Amino acid sequence: MNSRTTPFDDLDRKIITALMANARTSFAEIGAAVGLSATAVKRRVDRLRETGVITGFTATVQPSALGWRTEAYVEVYCEGAAPPRRLAEVVRNHPEITAAMTVTGGADALLHVRATDVVHFEAVLERIRQEPFIRKTISVMVLSHLLPESPEAGATHPAPDDASDLR
Repeated sequence: MNSRTTPFDDLDRKIITALMANARTSFAEIGAAVGLSATAVKRRVDRLRETGVITGFTATVQPSALGWRTEAYVEVYCEGAAPPRRLAEVVRNHPEITAAMTVTGGADALLHVRATDVVHFEAVLERIRQEPFIRKTISVMVLSHLLPESPEAGATHPAPDDASDLR
């Protein structure tokens, strides 16, 4: 976020809530719901974007429609202390990793992986394990989403066309 402090009020929260529910909602519709003009909503949205509160707008798509039919979470255990910056470099090299975070507990990181199928997932897992500082991984395959409307249930980019080459 931008370093300068920006007032964030209840109207901003209502605008953000409306955009999170449907980013295609018009400023006029949001304004009618929160008691502002479309122009005032636009000014607030522009300010929220400028200050980094709103970081973007995206479409949520059914992953299988894009070729992602297999999904797993992978706990990563590192030798010694692997700095988060180094872990971030590694995960950026794997387009199948859709989210990654350092975590508390036994694991050093948790990866959200999408693959075209189990064979592709296994190839991704082997590539991750080839990193010299990774000691072990523990994988958990996703069977179904209990909250299908959550962002985690959707995909943000299509499966690679050359996924078969990754096997």
